[in-house]
Formats: sequence, structure tokens, C-alpha cells
Amino acid sequence: MLPNFNNNGDLPAGIHRTDWNAVEQRFGSETEARSKAMAALKHVHDLAARTGCLRHFYVFGSFASRAAEPRDVDVVLIMSADFRVEASARESRTLFLHAEAQARYGASVFWVREGMVAAAALRDFLLAFQTRRDGKLRGILEVA
Repeated sequence: MLPNFNNNGDLPAGIHRTDWNAVEQRFGSETEARSKAMAALKHVHDLAARTGCLRHFYVFGSFASRAAEPRDVDVVLIMSADFRVEASARESRTLFLHAEAQARYGASVFWVREGMVAAAALRDFLLAFQTRRDGKLRGILEVA
């Protein structure tokens, strides 16, 4: 069960593990913009999963908030240590080129390989996506 939104319209600070059913119920169907964002989010996940190397899938930004009109889909992909972009299917490769993913899928995709950075640096990496522009912390989703 996901926590309630805070006064800013965000999830409370932290990483909230959830599943696709909960994401769709809570975030994916109230408005046409949310339905479109949900479809984009699922497509991005599917493309990442097709690589066989997706380990963690995080969602942040306006989609993971109370905003009726999310601007886009913001995700962080943690890929296995043996993941190689060039070994992926052509359509999946687009995910790993930030500007192309934004243009093609309406998704801001950030990614890292497991072991590419120390555990503490990975925590800091994820903390950066929990920090709003005003410096306040917000929650993000880890979708399993």
C-alpha cells in the first residue's frame, strides 16, 4: 500500500516499493494525460525488461505525484553489471540515449549498471531524484 500524498502533493520522502497494479490504480488513470503517461511508462519498462538485464525500475517526478497533468515520465533504470547497450535490440537501445528516449517515448531515462558505482554513490544517485528543485525531499517509486 502506498502512503498518502503530503501537503506538496508528493509521496513522503523515501523509496516506495510497489507493483504495477498499485501504480496504475493510484497514478495511471484519473486524466487522459495520466493514462498516456502510464502507457509510456509501461512501454519504457517493457523495452528495458526485454534486454534481460533490468534489475530495478524507479519512477519519479510529476508522474509520481498528485499532479493531474504529468509533464513526462521520469525513470531510473538499474541494469545488471553485464548489460551492454550494443547487445540490446535496436528499439531498446533508444532508452539508453537520453535525448532520443525523451523525443521518442516522452521519457527522461537515467540509467546505471550495477557495480558501476559504489553502493554509497548509488544511494546518492537515487537521493538526487528524490530532491525537488526547491531542495525538499519527495518519494519515488520502485516498481517490481
